[in-house]
Amino acid sequence: MILIFQIAIPMMLIGWLAFLPAASLVGLMLQAMGTGAFLFALARVAQWAVPVWWFPWLYGGLWLVSFVISLSRVRSPLLLPLFPDKPLEWALFALSIVLLGVGSWYGARALAGRHLPPVDIVDIANPFGPGRFLVGHGGSNKLVNGHLRTLDPEVERFRPWRGQSYAVDFFGLGPWGLRAAGWRPRDPNAYAVFGAELKAPCNGTIVRAEDTLPDFEIPDQDTVNRLGNHVILRCSEAEIVFAHMRQDSLSVAPGDDVVVGQRLGAVGNSGASTEPHLHIHAQRPAPEAAPPISGEPLALRIDGRFLVRGDRLNGATN
Repeated sequence: MILIFQIAIPMMLIGWLAFLPAASLVGLMLQAMGTGAFLFALARVAQWAVPVWWFPWLYGGLWLVSFVISLSRVRSPLLLPLFPDKPLEWALFALSIVLLGVGSWYGARALAGRHLPPVDIVDIANPFGPGRFLVGHGGSNKLVNGHLRTLDPEVERFRPWRGQSYAVDFFGLGPWGLRAAGWRPRDPNAYAVFGAELKAPCNGTIVRAEDTLPDFEIPDQDTVNRLGNHVILRCSEAEIVFAHMRQDSLSVAPGDDVVVGQRLGAVGNSGASTEPHLHIHAQRPAPEAAPPISGEPLALRIDGRFLVRGDRLNGATN
């Protein structure tokens, strides 16, 4: 699916615009607008961990070049007929309209996911040590943040996890912006985020800590202990939850008081994790005897930023 939607289709659309430009003026404009809107939506909606995050920028540049090429293949665009005059041209005209509609709809929805959600916001400091990181899930709607499906009150199995609804997932970025050494290597050590240092993003008290669970090879996971190795840090009236941490990496224990910047542990691949990444979310404390991440979900701002799928974050250097 990644090869089809994030490589094959973009290249086909770019090639179509460059080498098979519409034979009518309105058709050519719609063709350029439709392909551009679709590529923009794909850039905003898809996870660009595989392939790398800068591919949408590459496609944007290629789209611009292809539009210039399409104009150069037409002797005088203003002398083109206004509308198509052949059945095949009308079919491609309709395809351009569909692309424009789909791209505009999904692009607008993805941009809407950048707006703060209607919940209380928790401001925290950067939780990472050195490194570069990419948001895989994040934002205020389901299109860019899959965690939001756990807000659905009709699905009983989601209720124990509803505190994670505005969570942010981070991948690491290595050389050339690659998240891993390979397409999907089994060894978690091959991933840029594995072992990344995590620090306390606020002053508070550790209320839960676990680091005895194993880190799995990809794509194995633990669907029973879903958080895996984790830390829950209570900061004032909110709790910050770090999940999928590395086995034996924690340097804190329940009851410890911590300050901003103090080491907590490292990113791993434990729990219900399909590959190494950091899951972080904010919530109100769960009621007594309730599952630990069933509290009221809150939104996070990290270093003043509400992070959305595709955003990048540099780790703290000190």
